[in-house]
Amino acid sequence: MASYSAAEAKGAGGDGGANNICRSVWLRGWLDEGVPGPEHFTIKDTEVDVGSLEEGGILLRSLVMSVDPYLRGGLKNRSGANTTGERIMRGFVAGRVEESKSGKYAKGDLVGCSANFSTLQILSAEAIAATLIWKLPDMVTEENVSLGVGALGMPGSTAYGGLIDVLRPTKAKEADEADQTQQKQTLFVSAASGAVGSLVGQIAKNVYGCTVIGSCGGPEKGEIIKARYGFDHAIDYRALPSDRDAAVAALTARLRECAPEGIDMYFENVGGVHFEAAMASLRKYGRVAVCGCISGYNEKTSPANSLKLGDLIYSFQRIEGFVCMPWLSGAQGNFLEDMSTWIKDGRVKTEETFFDGIERWPEAFKSLFTGKKLGKVVVRTS
Repeated sequence: MASYSAAEAKGAGGDGGANNICRSVWLRGWLDEGVPGPEHFTIKDTEVDVGSLEEGGILLRSLVMSVDPYLRGGLKNRSGANTTGERIMRGFVAGRVEESKSGKYAKGDLVGCSANFSTLQILSAEAIAATLIWKLPDMVTEENVSLGVGALGMPGSTAYGGLIDVLRPTKAKEADEADQTQQKQTLFVSAASGAVGSLVGQIAKNVYGCTVIGSCGGPEKGEIIKARYGFDHAIDYRALPSDRDAAVAALTARLRECAPEGIDMYFENVGGVHFEAAMASLRKYGRVAVCGCISGYNEKTSPANSLKLGDLIYSFQRIEGFVCMPWLSGAQGNFLEDMSTWIKDGRVKTEETFFDGIERWPEAFKSLFTGKKLGKVVVRTS
């Protein structure tokens, strides 16, 4: 596992200096548009009554907290309700079970979980039943527990399920040798140096034998996805024209250079220009997995895409949206087992940008929208 350090830590991290002190990330108020930054959040300290742990519950200490683009949608007042929007932030964490009255989780277990962004919290039996929580594989220790919010967490299961079960690539070695068009399918993935995109490309290349094209910001990231992850081609979206129509035309032309016969699959993380260029390049029987649309997350309303719906009919193309839950919960596929194996044997490499101290969570979140990160963004609480 490689890591990318995002500057030196500012201020103290940790659990607040006492075993029962909880530090939590709070949103100050609604933010319908614009880039979120430290000014939009605050850190609050409270005390946890550890003696109130009831039968079936666990006391969880969060060692790492995730930073993910999908959280941006929760900052918008979509309902129009007359409320301030102040609330505790919630997302994916990984940590250690400090105390347990649960038959499923033992003291000392390392788990991934969808929970409050709090350094210490009690999860009741009811809360456990209502959320996503999973034991991390034996390969995970406290030193690499960040995998629980990365390759062995939501981003990994998103990449896994979106590629394998939504896009459904054909392994080259299993394809019909008489049909050479099926020997090596071509995948295009946007945000290819990010937490999800980098995993999608590696699985497609190293497990399914696909030709992989990735779009990312800047020549440095382009070299990384080719040299480290094995992508066949890298496209620098920052080099595209500023005019939308011209950008679509330029990206379509670049895709045509990389894949003269078109692409078979597109893994969508960005939306906008990327979606339109991908659709213009999609072959017959092509598939699109819609995971995210980060290009419009900081806009008050989502930008429109010009989709020619009728074109899907005779081209037999499919566009499908999805979320990670079936694979992360274990209801579908063998995500944890497969991904652990691929990491161990080197077919999947992980990259992380670390921010140290819970007070840096807002800064880490902002990095998602400024490009000042590589791979999975993780906040280490201590």
